[in-house]
Amino acid sequence: MSVLQPFIRNRKVKDGVSNATINRALEVVRRILNVAHQDWRWLKWVPKIRMLKEPRRRVRFLRREEADRLIEALPSHMKPIVEFALATGCRAGEILGLEWSRVDLTRRVAWLDHGTTKSGDGRGIPLNADAVAALESTRGQHSRWCFTFAGKRIQSSSTAWDKAKERAGIEHFRFHDLRHTWASWHVQSGTSLAELMELGGWKSYEMVLRYAHLAPEKLISVAGRIERQLSKLEESLRGENVAKNATFSLRSVH
Repeated sequence: MSVLQPFIRNRKVKDGVSNATINRALEVVRRILNVAHQDWRWLKWVPKIRMLKEPRRRVRFLRREEADRLIEALPSHMKPIVEFALATGCRAGEILGLEWSRVDLTRRVAWLDHGTTKSGDGRGIPLNADAVAALESTRGQHSRWCFTFAGKRIQSSSTAWDKAKERAGIEHFRFHDLRHTWASWHVQSGTSLAELMELGGWKSYEMVLRYAHLAPEKLISVAGRIERQLSKLEESLRGENVAKNATFSLRSVH
């Protein structure tokens, strides 16, 4: 839309923001236009808004030994938070907002409140043994919040997080990259992208495609369907079977 060009140009030239930042604003405009068209019936059609090109999104994840080193460097109140993040893929806000009333350790499930999730929708998450252990380590510390420090809910962990990374020698790693680590470990362990999408609460399949390249060995059997060597072997076997059948037929005649 030409009417948006001055906005785009001003944000890029004057404000110096990235294409990704501008695209987030354009997505809001596109959403408003779609609502005006579909729900409110104010517009007969929706103008097409082209997104700007963005660099390929980074996927930064930890190796197992790096994760162990990071956890070891964390203060005691931060360790279960990071362990829970690596076990569930939950975002920082989802973890820090988790209440005991939404946890069932017997059934090994937890429910995220709609006010804490990125999508705005509540969702349930399965708890593996690592997630249960992280929660068990904090049980009894607070009557409401699962993860606390000095008897209060933790609002932010940036200072302790940054110091722990420095002690562990881990660079260019954000707290959100724990979610990337969780997803990467899952794919490398055989979890399908469809299963990962459901586990992580993603609404778009494109969001999990960034992890597809981490397990190329899963496609080996698929790649083998057109192997020329396999075709030659099958032809050779068919030829041998034909020869055997012909020999058998001749012997039967005599």
